[in-house]
Amino acid sequence: MSLRTLKTLTILIPPLIIGGFEYIRHDFLLSELSMESGNLYITLLTLLLSYVFASWMFHSIGRTNEQLAAEEAKRAVYEERERLAQELHDNIAQILFFLNVQLKKGQLQEARSAVAEIDHHLRQAIFNLRTPPEEAADFPARLSTWLEEWSGITGIAVEQSIRVPEEIPPSSEVQLFAIIREAFTNVRKHSEADHAVIELGQAETEGRWILRIRDNGIGLSPEPKETAETPAAAQGSSSSNRYGLFQMRKHAEALGAELTVTTVEQGGTEVCVTGTMRGRNV
Repeated sequence: MSLRTLKTLTILIPPLIIGGFEYIRHDFLLSELSMESGNLYITLLTLLLSYVFASWMFHSIGRTNEQLAAEEAKRAVYEERERLAQELHDNIAQILFFLNVQLKKGQLQEARSAVAEIDHHLRQAIFNLRTPPEEAADFPARLSTWLEEWSGITGIAVEQSIRVPEEIPPSSEVQLFAIIREAFTNVRKHSEADHAVIELGQAETEGRWILRIRDNGIGLSPEPKETAETPAAAQGSSSSNRYGLFQMRKHAEALGAELTVTTVEQGGTEVCVTGTMRGRNV
């Protein structure tokens, strides 16, 4: 039953029954029922009517809430599967591109590392798909676990400061994690760093959030010039790095956020993403 129907019944049923009883009592039963008896009966009728109607109403609302909760659970499952599929697609696409570049250069060790990384991500994706969504940890816990695994694999120390603002909805976590993954992939492949820092939380400017990823590596390589015959995505040793930057910018645009990538004076690269908090939307 729709909420509109429930609202209509709530307005009409009580006055119709009580008003109908009062009309019958005054026009047909006044000689048989005293004023005191009539008041007692109308009170009992109102109490009975209130109990029956309230019980039916709350039962209907409870049933509707159960249906909504079931639909929300299904939607959460689909969103989680979509998130995993998107992560797997983007990450393996970049690793395969990197693998192709290394094979053309004859760098077999880097190619073996890329194959091992693909195997790791496939195994992780299979594990995530087998894990019931209700048992999965929240976004900060998942991100922290991923960073610890990444640090263990690469040998690059990671300093974490993750405080996800409540205003960032779960739907934006997919894009945030994609940016983080791309940034740390670039750190591993191109920075020659041994230490990285990630900060996620509210920005100093009120109503904004910030994601900052910094390493102590060699900084950005010069931007290759794009020609008509050779696109920037396929030029030079920095091609996979530029592809990663393109992916990060695409995800930042999906968030409605601003992304900057700079070389810091002390050495290394800093990726900074800032967005505006709009209620429960980013």
